[in-house]
Amino acid sequence: MNIEMLLKGIDDCVCGKQHECPMDHVIIGNGILSSLNDICEKYQSILMVSDQNTYRVCGKEVAEILGGKITTSILFETGNAPLIPDEEAIDAIHAKFIEGVDLVLGVGSGVINDLCKIVSFEHELPYYIVATAPSMDGYASVGSALILKGMKVTLNAAPPKAIIADTKVLKDAPMDMLQAGYGDIIGKYSCLNDWKLSALINGEYFCQKVYDITYEMADKVKGLAEGVVKRDEEAVGALMEALVVVGIAMAYVGNSRPASGSEHHFSHYFEITGILTGKPYLAHGIDVVYAAVLTAKIREEILSSEPVRREFDEEEWKSKIERIYLTSTDEVIALQKKLGWYWEDNSEKVLPKWNEIKELLAEAPTEAEMLQMVEAVGMNYQEFVDLYGQEKIEDGVLYAKDLKDRYSVLWLYYEFFRGEK
Repeated sequence: MNIEMLLKGIDDCVCGKQHECPMDHVIIGNGILSSLNDICEKYQSILMVSDQNTYRVCGKEVAEILGGKITTSILFETGNAPLIPDEEAIDAIHAKFIEGVDLVLGVGSGVINDLCKIVSFEHELPYYIVATAPSMDGYASVGSALILKGMKVTLNAAPPKAIIADTKVLKDAPMDMLQAGYGDIIGKYSCLNDWKLSALINGEYFCQKVYDITYEMADKVKGLAEGVVKRDEEAVGALMEALVVVGIAMAYVGNSRPASGSEHHFSHYFEITGILTGKPYLAHGIDVVYAAVLTAKIREEILSSEPVRREFDEEEWKSKIERIYLTSTDEVIALQKKLGWYWEDNSEKVLPKWNEIKELLAEAPTEAEMLQMVEAVGMNYQEFVDLYGQEKIEDGVLYAKDLKDRYSVLWLYYEFFRGEK
């Protein structure tokens, strides 16, 4: 997949939408940090954002290369705790703005990228990201994934004007971050099926071209597992390219639909409940690929059954949401009341199309196939089960979807296939 061609966009897509990605540069390769002076030539006052880890592996070198162009900076020091992209972190970056800043430069991966994306957007400034790990697909996307008022939200912003990724830095990222990037892409088999499912049931916008681009990246990354485990620089570079391409696919659509479905809802659920209760949770992409195993299992359960609409008990639902989401309960309930999906009967949408739905669900990889992909990169699904426990996972099957406003196989399961729990 030629990234430079994708950056030019597609203006004649059969879906009727003009696909654009307003980025100037994607530079992935060995030793390419030296190109920073050239691509930052027109900027005179740069705000650099990093944390203690990303500064150590790459930020110090970036600062030395750019020298006096970096006029203000922030270095987040969180110790062993993860940096959370919340109101406090956003305000801390805002506080570092000085008059004349003309570029925000992030050095990091997921959280740093999301923070720089939203802050630069609010200041109507461009931003660049120097990637330190091929750990997630949001580098090139338009969405900024944040935790605001205890809720996982994705705000529309703008993609970076440049992504700079030095493969000699990427290959030395922690193994769980390499696995997370692999997992984030492998999870596309799940979310792409969800996208088709919603298009079939709800008439949601769907683009076959964007679907095919994303699916091709999943197939490509599936074959990179051995090289990723060995930290092969070429394989890691190919993984980074796939992550950027999927981000461009999201930019084409204008949201994360091509890259985020039921498996991401699980990941957000484990992250949010972990933060609320002070309990550990896995890296985003690792949760995503483990959850994709789980969503494959859900699809197989659906395929072995016949749909029977389950009645919705609002009071019971509220009590479950209160138990699971604690201080975020009001926000979760407000979102679902705004959507109104719990109060709708989708029988007329689902039952007449049941044979088509079954054919579609059967297109996704099976649970066994997903487990093979997980094990190929050195991960073990039992890690997921042991960390979260069966009760929390079962709660997620029914209520992870409540954090988002997106239809997926979890809604189909809840309305027509859930047992009485």
